[in-house]
Parts: sequence; C-alpha cells; structure tokens
Amino acid sequence: MAFAFEKLNVYQKAVTFADNVCTLTRDLPRGYFFLADQLNRAALSIAANIAEGNGRFTKADRRNFFGIARGSVQECVPLLELARRRGLISEQDHGRLKDDLEEIARMLSGLINGLEKRRE
Repeated sequence: MAFAFEKLNVYQKAVTFADNVCTLTRDLPRGYFFLADQLNRAALSIAANIAEGNGRFTKADRRNFFGIARGSVQECVPLLELARRRGLISEQDHGRLKDDLEEIARMLSGLINGLEKRRE
C-alpha cells in the first residue's frame, strides 16, 4: 500500500532530483565534502518536507511544510552554482539540475496555491 504523497508527481520528481544529486556528488574531491553534504541535505529536504506536509492534518501545517520544501529548492540553486563555478559539475549537469529545480518549484507553488483554494 502506497502513502498518498508517493502518488504526487512533485514528490516523485523531488526524490529523483535527490537521487541525481547523490550520484553527482558521490565523487566530489575530498576538500568539497561541505558542499556535497549541504547539497545532498537540501535536495533530500525537498522530498522529505513534501512527505511530512502531506501527513499533517491542518491546511496551515501542510502549507508550512510545502513552503519549507520550496525553500530547500531555492537553497539548492547557489550550491549548484558554486559546484559549477568550481568545475565540480559540468555545465550540462548544472543546467539539467537547475531545470529540474525550476519545475519542482512551479509544482510546489501549484500545490500551495491549490491548498489555498480548498476548504479545510
């Protein structure tokens, strides 16, 4: 039996994004552990907060966790940019991951806006 949030397209995309980040950061040079760690935490936080928000009973609680997930999307942007500038990830990987983040952010905004329109 699946949890309801597992059926959400935004959740599935967020898990895929986190998995892609794990793969990409696995082999970063030793001196960049801080960057790999922060990027992995922020990436995983997106999916984790979607899941946690979906488990909340009130609309305000759900909106709060979905907002935190959206904040984690924003957090990933400068981390990816630094990795690109340092030559740790390719331009192609940077562009692909940033496109994924933009799509997830739009989907989260839609999820939040949908909550606003629903009655409790």
